[in-house]
Amino acid sequence: MTKRILMVAAENDALPNAKVGGIGDVVRDLPKALAEQGCVVHVVVPSYGFLHRGAAQQVASFPVLFGNAIEQVTLFRWSQLQEGQDVDAPGVHQWVLDHPGFYPCGPGQIYCNDPNNRPFASDAGKFALFCAAVGQAILNESFGPLDILHLHDWHAAVLAVLREYDPHYARLKSSRVVYSIHNLSLQGIRPLAGDPSSLESWFPRLEYDQAVICDPRVTHCFNPMRAAIALSDKVHAVSPTYAEEIQRPSQVAQHIYGGEGLETDLVAAAKQQRLLGILNGCEYPKDAEYPRFNKARLSALIDETLLHWVIKSPAVLSVHWVARERLQQWTNRRERGLLLTSVGRVTEQKVRLLRHKVQYQGRELPVLRHLLNQLGDKGVFILLGSGDADYEKFLLETSAYCPNFIFLRGYSNELAQALYASGDLFLMPSSFEPCGISQMLAMRAGQPCLVHGVGGLNDTVIDGVSGFVFRGNDGDEQGQQLLDRFAEILALHDENPKKLQSIAKGAAKARFTWEAVAKEYLEKLY
Repeated sequence: MTKRILMVAAENDALPNAKVGGIGDVVRDLPKALAEQGCVVHVVVPSYGFLHRGAAQQVASFPVLFGNAIEQVTLFRWSQLQEGQDVDAPGVHQWVLDHPGFYPCGPGQIYCNDPNNRPFASDAGKFALFCAAVGQAILNESFGPLDILHLHDWHAAVLAVLREYDPHYARLKSSRVVYSIHNLSLQGIRPLAGDPSSLESWFPRLEYDQAVICDPRVTHCFNPMRAAIALSDKVHAVSPTYAEEIQRPSQVAQHIYGGEGLETDLVAAAKQQRLLGILNGCEYPKDAEYPRFNKARLSALIDETLLHWVIKSPAVLSVHWVARERLQQWTNRRERGLLLTSVGRVTEQKVRLLRHKVQYQGRELPVLRHLLNQLGDKGVFILLGSGDADYEKFLLETSAYCPNFIFLRGYSNELAQALYASGDLFLMPSSFEPCGISQMLAMRAGQPCLVHGVGGLNDTVIDGVSGFVFRGNDGDEQGQQLLDRFAEILALHDENPKKLQSIAKGAAKARFTWEAVAKEYLEKLY
């Protein structure tokens, strides 16, 4: 039987510049895989003030009750239907909703950076209006009949609340609701009342059950993530290991990340057989092998990228100057040696362990400094990414001290793909990782990974077969085990390169296809 699905999300990499993180990849690839299984898949995101322009076609405009006002929202269709097709035709249909409230921080901004004393204030109001508008579009039958409402992360969670408590949206109960948790650490918490950005300000006539939707730690606040976990028919975590981890309390001081305060709700969902872990997928080339990238060409590409970044700023930033100096030193070497790579956001999740100080071989240093000392003149470590200013500062200072470390502060998709396809070892020491895509992309290109055995990293990298895994019960153990495993890898590189090549081939052969994922969704979630 054909399933008719509506995916509601904040990001969608099928549209230009509508991606910030991994959720955009999922919302780009999963609908195509489901359509290949015969499903009708609709995907809707906010316009953010720019996605409704260009190729988008206006199809409807309708009123939405929000706060104490009637807001006029416009629906645009991106995917052009062929002659004779309608909205219920098999395939993927891309939609965008436009309203000035969807870009409170200016056009082009997917997420706002609110002050610390009002976290999520702009985004929470924006996504609450978006959810109300999606609900009204469903009632208007803009997407045709629907079997499944698939909500992604906290940004889409308010739709589950309206479906449950607002009589106006009662007809939405005829569709099954699936809620995907991509990152439990971001929950979109806002006050229930008493603030312009609060549940009762958005929906003043809503009669809700506070015990179900409040934050368990701050009970006068609304927690969209918790509400959707409680009110959805199925709750989906993006890897089997992550589904287990989030049922345990977080112990952040010990570098252990779990349910982030929602573990009780997630344990209850698991007991009700509503919580499932299904790993995200990756797209693979039709040819048997993914092409490798020449290291000499990589040097030239890095140089071009750095020049492009420098041109965009009025003065040469120290981070770019140091990177060019280190690149030149590496380029001038007769032997390039072992190439370590890493690509990802510079955040606590990704970099905390590298900055953590541990005692190792009689010295207390950050884990990254120990690792670079181990590497010595045998190779270079190139890290591409940007994000948290404090972690960026740590990486810049490390590059200044260590000539074998090149920190590229910024992002270039072309450069990221080149790093995946040219490195000898990909480092991913995430403190937690719901699924992860970088390790899959590196493995796809034949680059084995050294990863922390959490979340999707645990479910994708087989120790000694397709990569290397370290573990640990706290930050000290994790750091020491990472360094021990890296020492083993250096020994393999020097003494048993055939074994290292075998593990690289194992990485290249690993497959996590969206086709298999789509079949699991149809069987277990939908």
